[in-house]
Amino acid sequence: MLVQKYKDMLGGKSVIRELSEFATARGKEIGYENVFDYSLGNPSVAVPKEFNDAIIKALQTMSGQAVHGYSPSLGITSVREKVAASLEKRFGIPYRAEHIFMTSAAASALAHAFRLVTQPGDEILTFAPFFPEYHPYVDLTGATLKVVPPNFVDFQINFDKTAEMMTEKVMAVMINTPNNPTGVVYSEDTLKKLADLMTEKSKQYGHPIYLITDEPYREIVFGGKQAPCVSKYYDNTIMCYSFSKSLSVPGERIGYLAVNPKAEGAEFMVPMCGQISRGIGHNCPSSVIQLAMAEVLDLTSDLSVYETNMNLIYNELVDLGIEVVKPDGTFYIFPKAPEADAKAFSKKALAYDLVLVPADTFGAPGYFRMAYCIDTEKVERSLPALRKFIKETY
Repeated sequence: MLVQKYKDMLGGKSVIRELSEFATARGKEIGYENVFDYSLGNPSVAVPKEFNDAIIKALQTMSGQAVHGYSPSLGITSVREKVAASLEKRFGIPYRAEHIFMTSAAASALAHAFRLVTQPGDEILTFAPFFPEYHPYVDLTGATLKVVPPNFVDFQINFDKTAEMMTEKVMAVMINTPNNPTGVVYSEDTLKKLADLMTEKSKQYGHPIYLITDEPYREIVFGGKQAPCVSKYYDNTIMCYSFSKSLSVPGERIGYLAVNPKAEGAEFMVPMCGQISRGIGHNCPSSVIQLAMAEVLDLTSDLSVYETNMNLIYNELVDLGIEVVKPDGTFYIFPKAPEADAKAFSKKALAYDLVLVPADTFGAPGYFRMAYCIDTEKVERSLPALRKFIKETY
Protein backbone atom coordinates (compact mmCIF):
# COMPACT_ATOMS: atom_id res chain seq x y z
CA MET A 1 0.00 0.00 0.00
CA LEU A 2 1.32 3.47 -0.87
CA VAL A 3 2.30 5.68 2.08
CA GLN A 4 -0.47 8.24 2.44
CA LYS A 5 1.59 11.13 3.83
CA TYR A 6 3.72 11.27 0.67
CA LYS A 7 0.67 10.86 -1.52
CA ASP A 8 -0.93 13.79 0.32
CA MET A 9 2.15 15.90 -0.41
CA LEU A 10 1.40 15.70 -4.14
CA GLY A 11 -1.25 18.36 -3.58
CA GLY A 12 1.23 20.71 -1.90
CA LYS A 13 3.62 21.42 -4.74
CA SER A 14 6.11 24.26 -4.25
CA VAL A 15 4.70 27.57 -5.46
CA ILE A 16 8.22 28.47 -6.61
CA ARG A 17 8.39 25.42 -8.86
CA GLU A 18 4.87 26.00 -10.17
CA LEU A 19 5.70 29.56 -11.18
CA SER A 20 9.01 28.46 -12.71
CA GLU A 21 7.13 25.93 -14.82
CA PHE A 22 4.67 28.64 -15.87
CA ALA A 23 7.59 30.84 -16.92
CA THR A 24 9.09 28.02 -18.99
CA ALA A 25 5.76 27.35 -20.71
CA ARG A 26 5.18 31.04 -21.34
CA GLY A 27 8.69 31.30 -22.74
CA LYS A 28 7.82 28.75 -25.40
CA GLU A 29 5.03 31.08 -26.53
CA ILE A 30 6.77 34.46 -26.56
CA GLY A 31 10.44 33.61 -26.11
CA TYR A 32 11.90 33.10 -22.65
CA GLU A 33 13.91 36.30 -23.02
CA ASN A 34 10.57 38.15 -22.86
CA VAL A 35 9.44 36.48 -19.63
CA PHE A 36 10.67 38.35 -16.55
CA ASP A 37 11.10 35.28 -14.41
CA TYR A 38 11.98 36.11 -10.81
CA SER A 39 10.82 32.76 -9.44
CA LEU A 40 13.70 30.33 -9.02
CA GLY A 41 16.98 30.94 -7.17
CA ASN A 42 19.15 29.34 -9.83
CA PRO A 43 22.60 31.03 -10.01
CA SER A 44 23.14 32.88 -13.28
CA VAL A 45 26.82 33.84 -13.25
CA ALA A 46 29.61 31.79 -14.79
CA VAL A 47 31.41 29.02 -12.93
CA PRO A 48 35.06 29.91 -12.19
CA LYS A 49 37.33 28.54 -14.90
CA GLU A 50 39.56 27.09 -12.16
CA PHE A 51 36.77 24.76 -11.04
CA ASN A 52 36.26 23.32 -14.52
CA ASP A 53 40.03 23.06 -14.94
CA ALA A 54 40.29 21.15 -11.66
CA ILE A 55 37.70 18.63 -12.86
CA ILE A 56 39.55 18.14 -16.15
CA LYS A 57 42.90 17.78 -14.39
CA ALA A 58 41.50 15.17 -12.00
CA LEU A 59 40.00 13.19 -14.87
CA GLN A 60 43.23 13.32 -16.86
CA THR A 61 45.74 12.65 -14.10
CA MET A 62 44.05 10.48 -11.46
CA SER A 63 42.98 6.85 -11.58
CA GLY A 64 39.46 5.93 -12.59
CA GLN A 65 38.79 4.56 -9.15
CA ALA A 66 39.90 7.81 -7.49
CA VAL A 67 37.60 10.02 -9.56
CA HIS A 68 34.69 7.65 -10.24
CA GLY A 69 34.77 5.23 -7.32
CA TYR A 70 33.10 5.42 -3.94
CA SER A 71 34.58 7.93 -1.56
CA PRO A 72 34.84 7.10 2.15
CA SER A 73 31.49 7.42 3.92
CA LEU A 74 32.48 10.67 5.63
CA GLY A 75 34.01 12.17 2.49
CA ILE A 76 37.52 12.08 1.00
CA THR A 77 39.97 12.61 3.87
CA SER A 78 42.23 15.05 2.00
CA VAL A 79 39.18 17.10 1.01
CA ARG A 80 37.92 17.24 4.60
CA GLU A 81 41.38 18.36 5.72
CA LYS A 82 41.40 21.19 3.17
CA VAL A 83 37.88 22.33 4.13
CA ALA A 84 38.87 22.38 7.81
CA ALA A 85 42.06 24.33 7.08
CA SER A 86 40.16 26.88 5.01
CA LEU A 87 37.57 27.42 7.75
CA GLU A 88 40.27 27.79 10.40
CA LYS A 89 42.14 30.33 8.28
CA ARG A 90 39.01 32.35 7.51
CA PHE A 91 37.24 32.28 10.86
CA GLY A 92 39.88 31.42 13.46
CA ILE A 93 38.05 28.30 14.68
CA PRO A 94 40.32 25.21 15.01
CA TYR A 95 38.39 22.87 12.72
CA ARG A 96 40.03 19.56 11.80
CA ALA A 97 39.03 16.85 9.35
CA GLU A 98 37.14 15.02 12.12
CA HIS A 99 34.73 17.98 12.33
CA ILE A 100 33.87 17.94 8.61
CA PHE A 101 31.32 15.72 6.85
CA MET A 102 31.02 16.03 3.06
CA THR A 103 27.45 16.25 1.80
CA SER A 104 25.32 16.57 -1.29
CA ALA A 105 24.96 20.33 -0.75
CA ALA A 106 23.24 22.18 2.11
CA ALA A 107 19.94 20.28 2.04
CA SER A 108 21.78 17.06 2.78
CA ALA A 109 23.83 18.73 5.50
CA LEU A 110 20.60 19.92 7.13
CA ALA A 111 19.07 16.44 6.86
CA HIS A 112 21.99 15.04 8.82
CA ALA A 113 22.07 17.88 11.34
CA PHE A 114 18.39 17.46 12.23
CA ARG A 115 18.87 13.75 12.85
CA LEU A 116 21.99 14.33 14.93
CA VAL A 117 20.21 16.33 17.63
CA THR A 118 16.48 15.55 17.50
CA GLN A 119 14.20 12.57 17.88
CA PRO A 120 10.52 12.21 16.90
CA GLY A 121 8.47 14.54 19.06
CA ASP A 122 11.24 17.11 19.54
CA GLU A 123 10.97 20.63 18.14
CA ILE A 124 13.19 22.84 15.99
CA LEU A 125 12.67 26.61 15.93
CA THR A 126 13.23 28.76 12.86
CA PHE A 127 12.39 32.33 11.98
CA ALA A 128 9.95 33.71 9.42
CA PRO A 129 10.33 34.57 6.65
CA PHE A 130 11.89 31.18 5.91
CA PHE A 131 12.55 28.84 2.99
CA PRO A 132 9.30 26.80 2.68
CA GLU A 133 11.10 23.49 2.14
CA TYR A 134 12.22 23.61 5.78
CA HIS A 135 8.86 22.11 6.69
CA PRO A 136 9.30 18.80 4.83
CA TYR A 137 12.99 18.77 5.69
CA VAL A 138 12.15 18.79 9.42
CA ASP A 139 8.67 17.36 9.69
CA LEU A 140 9.54 14.16 7.83
CA THR A 141 12.19 13.37 10.43
CA GLY A 142 9.46 13.06 13.07
CA ALA A 143 10.51 16.31 14.73
CA THR A 144 8.30 19.39 14.40
CA LEU A 145 9.26 22.73 12.89
CA LYS A 146 8.02 25.71 14.92
CA VAL A 147 8.18 29.09 13.20
CA VAL A 148 8.77 32.33 15.10
CA PRO A 149 6.72 35.18 13.56
CA PRO A 150 8.62 37.83 11.58
CA ASN A 151 10.05 41.11 12.73
CA PHE A 152 8.79 43.13 9.77
CA VAL A 153 10.78 46.25 10.70
CA ASP A 154 14.18 44.94 9.62
CA PHE A 155 13.76 41.12 9.45
CA GLN A 156 16.19 40.55 12.31
CA ILE A 157 14.99 38.05 14.94
CA ASN A 158 11.78 38.62 16.88
CA PHE A 159 13.28 37.94 20.31
CA ASP A 160 10.14 38.37 22.41
CA LYS A 161 8.43 35.54 20.55
CA THR A 162 11.62 33.48 20.40
CA ALA A 163 12.00 33.48 24.19
CA GLU A 164 8.34 32.51 24.53
CA MET A 165 8.58 29.66 22.01
CA MET A 166 11.93 28.23 23.17
CA THR A 167 10.38 25.58 25.40
CA GLU A 168 11.91 22.44 26.88
CA LYS A 169 10.92 20.48 23.75
CA VAL A 170 13.17 22.62 21.54
CA MET A 171 16.40 20.75 20.80
CA ALA A 172 17.65 22.97 18.00
CA VAL A 173 17.29 26.41 16.47
CA MET A 174 17.83 26.83 12.73
CA ILE A 175 18.88 30.10 11.15
CA ASN A 176 19.51 31.08 7.54
CA THR A 177 21.86 34.03 7.16
CA PRO A 178 22.26 35.65 4.67
CA ASN A 179 18.55 34.97 4.44
CA ASN A 180 16.32 33.51 1.77
CA PRO A 181 13.90 35.24 1.08
CA THR A 182 14.73 38.65 2.59
CA GLY A 183 18.40 39.04 1.69
CA VAL A 184 19.02 40.25 5.26
CA VAL A 185 22.22 39.30 7.10
CA TYR A 186 21.83 38.73 10.83
CA SER A 187 23.89 41.32 12.66
CA GLU A 188 26.56 40.61 15.25
CA ASP A 189 24.22 42.00 17.92
CA THR A 190 21.45 39.62 16.79
CA LEU A 191 23.78 36.62 16.90
CA LYS A 192 25.12 37.53 20.35
CA LYS A 193 21.61 37.99 21.70
CA LEU A 194 20.49 34.67 20.24
CA ALA A 195 23.55 32.90 21.68
CA ASP A 196 22.87 34.37 25.13
CA LEU A 197 19.23 33.28 25.01
CA MET A 198 20.11 29.75 23.87
CA THR A 199 22.78 29.44 26.57
CA GLU A 200 20.29 30.56 29.21
CA LYS A 201 17.59 28.16 28.01
CA SER A 202 20.04 25.24 27.72
CA LYS A 203 20.99 25.71 31.36
CA GLN A 204 17.35 26.09 32.40
CA TYR A 205 16.26 22.86 30.70
CA GLY A 206 19.37 20.82 31.46
CA HIS A 207 20.14 19.88 27.86
CA PRO A 208 22.01 21.59 25.02
CA ILE A 209 20.04 23.45 22.40
CA TYR A 210 22.03 23.26 19.16
CA LEU A 211 22.21 26.03 16.59
CA ILE A 212 21.95 24.74 13.01
CA THR A 213 23.05 27.28 10.42
CA ASP A 214 21.99 27.13 6.78
CA GLU A 215 24.67 29.15 4.97
CA PRO A 216 24.56 28.68 1.18
CA TYR A 217 24.60 32.47 0.59
CA ARG A 218 27.49 33.22 2.95
CA GLU A 219 29.72 34.64 0.21
CA ILE A 220 27.04 36.84 -1.41
CA VAL A 221 27.18 39.95 0.77
CA PHE A 222 27.02 43.52 -0.50
CA GLY A 223 28.91 46.72 0.20
CA GLY A 224 32.27 44.99 0.54
CA LYS A 225 31.19 43.43 3.84
CA GLN A 226 31.33 39.87 5.17
CA ALA A 227 28.59 37.95 6.91
CA PRO A 228 29.46 37.26 10.57
CA CYS A 229 30.56 33.67 11.16
CA VAL A 230 27.75 32.29 13.32
CA SER A 231 29.91 29.52 14.82
CA LYS A 232 32.12 32.14 16.54
CA TYR A 233 29.23 33.25 18.75
CA TYR A 234 27.87 29.92 20.02
CA ASP A 235 29.84 26.75 20.69
CA ASN A 236 27.00 24.29 20.04
CA THR A 237 26.76 25.23 16.35
CA ILE A 238 26.46 22.90 13.36
CA MET A 239 27.28 24.72 10.12
CA CYS A 240 25.59 23.55 6.91
CA TYR A 241 27.18 24.88 3.73
CA SER A 242 26.77 24.53 -0.02
CA PHE A 243 28.98 25.66 -2.90
CA SER A 244 25.92 25.92 -5.15
CA LYS A 245 25.69 29.70 -4.96
CA SER A 246 29.29 30.76 -4.36
CA LEU A 247 30.63 28.73 -7.30
CA SER A 248 27.38 28.67 -9.36
CA VAL A 249 27.29 24.86 -9.31
CA PRO A 250 23.86 23.90 -7.89
CA GLY A 251 23.62 20.85 -10.12
CA GLU A 252 26.82 19.40 -8.70
CA ARG A 253 25.24 19.03 -5.22
CA ILE A 254 28.34 19.59 -3.14
CA GLY A 255 28.69 20.98 0.37
CA TYR A 256 29.60 20.04 3.91
CA LEU A 257 28.52 19.91 7.53
CA ALA A 258 31.02 21.44 9.98
CA VAL A 259 30.71 20.80 13.71
CA ASN A 260 32.12 23.47 16.00
CA PRO A 261 35.03 21.72 17.78
CA LYS A 262 33.73 23.06 21.13
CA ALA A 263 30.21 21.65 20.64
CA GLU A 264 28.94 19.18 23.19
CA GLY A 265 29.45 15.73 21.66
CA ALA A 266 31.56 17.09 18.79
CA GLU A 267 33.76 13.98 18.75
CA PHE A 268 30.75 11.78 17.92
CA MET A 269 28.85 13.91 15.42
CA VAL A 270 30.69 13.30 12.15
CA PRO A 271 30.93 9.51 12.68
CA MET A 272 27.22 9.59 13.55
CA CYS A 273 26.56 11.35 10.22
CA GLY A 274 28.04 8.29 8.53
CA GLN A 275 25.48 6.15 10.30
CA ILE A 276 22.63 8.54 9.50
CA SER A 277 23.62 8.26 5.84
CA ARG A 278 23.00 4.52 5.99
CA GLY A 279 19.39 5.21 6.89
CA ILE A 280 18.62 7.98 4.39
CA GLY A 281 20.58 6.65 1.41
CA HIS A 282 23.03 9.55 1.22
CA ASN A 283 26.19 7.45 0.76
CA CYS A 284 28.67 10.24 -0.04
CA PRO A 285 28.72 12.84 -2.85
CA SER A 286 30.60 12.55 -6.17
CA SER A 287 34.31 11.86 -5.76
CA VAL A 288 35.47 13.96 -8.72
CA ILE A 289 33.41 16.95 -7.57
CA GLN A 290 34.80 16.68 -4.03
CA LEU A 291 38.34 16.67 -5.43
CA ALA A 292 37.73 19.60 -7.78
CA MET A 293 35.98 21.68 -5.14
CA ALA A 294 38.89 21.20 -2.75
CA GLU A 295 41.16 22.97 -5.28
CA VAL A 296 38.99 26.14 -5.38
CA LEU A 297 37.78 26.39 -1.77
CA ASP A 298 38.49 30.09 -1.40
CA LEU A 299 37.35 31.18 -4.86
CA THR A 300 33.91 32.35 -5.94
CA SER A 301 32.19 33.18 -9.17
CA ASP A 302 31.96 36.87 -10.05
CA LEU A 303 29.13 37.62 -7.63
CA SER A 304 29.09 41.38 -8.20
CA VAL A 305 26.26 41.12 -10.74
CA TYR A 306 23.86 40.31 -7.91
CA GLU A 307 24.56 43.60 -6.15
CA THR A 308 24.12 45.45 -9.44
CA ASN A 309 20.76 43.76 -10.00
CA MET A 310 19.66 44.38 -6.41
CA ASN A 311 20.32 48.10 -6.64
CA LEU A 312 18.41 48.41 -9.90
CA ILE A 313 15.35 46.64 -8.49
CA TYR A 314 15.52 48.22 -5.04
CA ASN A 315 15.69 51.75 -6.45
CA GLU A 316 12.77 51.08 -8.79
CA LEU A 317 10.63 49.63 -5.98
CA VAL A 318 11.34 52.61 -3.73
CA ASP A 319 10.54 55.01 -6.56
CA LEU A 320 7.21 53.22 -7.03
CA GLY A 321 6.39 53.59 -3.35
CA ILE A 322 6.71 49.86 -2.60
CA GLU A 323 7.74 49.10 0.99
CA VAL A 324 10.94 47.05 1.03
CA VAL A 325 13.93 46.36 3.31
CA LYS A 326 17.18 46.72 1.35
CA PRO A 327 18.99 43.36 1.10
CA ASP A 328 22.43 42.93 2.64
CA GLY A 329 23.21 39.98 0.36
CA THR A 330 21.93 36.84 -1.48
CA PHE A 331 20.09 37.29 -4.77
CA TYR A 332 16.62 37.86 -3.29
CA ILE A 333 14.57 40.92 -2.44
CA PHE A 334 11.40 40.79 -0.37
CA PRO A 335 8.96 43.67 -0.92
CA LYS A 336 5.54 44.18 0.61
CA ALA A 337 2.80 43.75 -1.99
CA PRO A 338 0.62 46.81 -2.66
CA GLU A 339 -2.45 44.79 -1.68
CA ALA A 340 -3.05 42.47 1.26
CA ASP A 341 -3.38 39.34 -0.88
CA ALA A 342 0.08 38.64 -2.32
CA LYS A 343 -1.24 35.64 -4.23
CA ALA A 344 -3.71 37.85 -6.08
CA PHE A 345 -0.95 40.41 -6.65
CA SER A 346 1.37 37.80 -8.15
CA LYS A 347 -1.41 36.43 -10.34
CA LYS A 348 -2.10 39.90 -11.74
CA ALA A 349 1.62 40.36 -12.43
CA LEU A 350 1.57 37.39 -14.81
CA ALA A 351 -0.45 39.47 -17.29
CA TYR A 352 2.67 41.64 -17.62
CA ASP A 353 4.93 38.57 -17.92
CA LEU A 354 6.33 39.29 -14.47
CA VAL A 355 6.80 36.09 -12.45
CA LEU A 356 6.85 37.05 -8.76
CA VAL A 357 6.53 34.61 -5.85
CA PRO A 358 3.89 35.29 -3.15
CA ALA A 359 5.33 34.77 0.32
CA ASP A 360 2.45 33.09 2.15
CA THR A 361 4.40 29.82 2.37
CA PHE A 362 7.47 31.75 3.57
CA GLY A 363 5.54 32.73 6.69
CA ALA A 364 4.98 36.33 5.59
CA PRO A 365 1.57 36.81 3.93
CA GLY A 366 1.30 40.07 2.04
CA TYR A 367 4.92 39.98 0.82
CA PHE A 368 6.51 38.60 -2.33
CA ARG A 369 9.97 37.40 -3.33
CA MET A 370 12.02 38.28 -6.40
CA ALA A 371 15.03 36.08 -7.23
CA TYR A 372 17.17 38.43 -9.31
CA CYS A 373 19.81 35.89 -10.37
CA ILE A 374 19.21 36.77 -14.01
CA ASP A 375 21.15 38.80 -16.57
CA THR A 376 21.36 42.51 -15.73
CA GLU A 377 20.14 43.35 -19.24
CA LYS A 378 16.95 41.40 -18.52
CA VAL A 379 16.51 43.12 -15.16
CA GLU A 380 16.73 46.48 -16.93
CA ARG A 381 14.12 45.42 -19.50
CA SER A 382 11.80 44.18 -16.75
CA LEU A 383 11.61 47.52 -14.95
CA PRO A 384 9.26 49.25 -17.43
CA ALA A 385 6.96 46.22 -17.19
CA LEU A 386 7.04 46.43 -13.39
CA ARG A 387 6.34 50.16 -13.48
CA LYS A 388 3.46 49.69 -15.94
CA PHE A 389 1.96 46.90 -13.81
CA ILE A 390 2.05 48.95 -10.59
CA LYS A 391 0.82 52.17 -12.20
CA GLU A 392 -2.04 50.54 -14.13
CA THR A 393 -3.17 48.18 -11.37
CA TYR A 394 -2.55 50.13 -8.17
